[in-house]
Amino acid sequence: MTTYNLSTPLSEKDVTKLELGDLVYFSGYAFTCRSRLQKYCFDEGNNLPFSIDDMNLLIHVGPVIRKKDEEWDLISFMPTSSIRFEKWGPESIEEWGLKAIVGKTTMGEKTAQAMKRNNCVHCTVQSVSPNLWVDSIEIVDVHLRDQLGSIEAPWLFKLDKLGPFFVDMDSKGNNYFDELDKKIEKNRKKVYKNLNISENFEYTKLY
Repeated sequence: MTTYNLSTPLSEKDVTKLELGDLVYFSGYAFTCRSRLQKYCFDEGNNLPFSIDDMNLLIHVGPVIRKKDEEWDLISFMPTSSIRFEKWGPESIEEWGLKAIVGKTTMGEKTAQAMKRNNCVHCTVQSVSPNLWVDSIEIVDVHLRDQLGSIEAPWLFKLDKLGPFFVDMDSKGNNYFDELDKKIEKNRKKVYKNLNISENFEYTKLY
């Protein structure tokens, strides 16, 4: 396991060197995204209303932000489950030129293959700590707030060593949790054999 401090825009070299289990801190510009933005762009045929030339990092998050004395005040920041957005995973990578996605949990096989084709990674959170990261985030701008609402609108952030995040999907198509499931299944069979339990054993269903 290696720890990296990376800045956007992420280069091909930055992404290629990341391996499953590495820890990453991100600096530079990034934008937020949830389902409503992806529907707006990919299902409804609209373009992003801002340039992403210098930010190829997307964060699956609906931040809690209020306006205080004419300034945006970040109250809470906690990435949401990325698997919810698997439907748009390949499109978001290919259309937006992403090199990294940050979110909770992981993503599916179609997104993994898109990451392999386009040299992109997914990084997941290690804990639930919505208020520990706010000092690493500066709010730059927000778009479509009136149309999509504050939680679903794309916020533009400037990051200062935001993290650490755990690389769970690399640019070679590998998924940490898939590999972990294989190890768990192997250990389960070993334990069942040692305890003389049939491999077809089913737990009691409580319904």
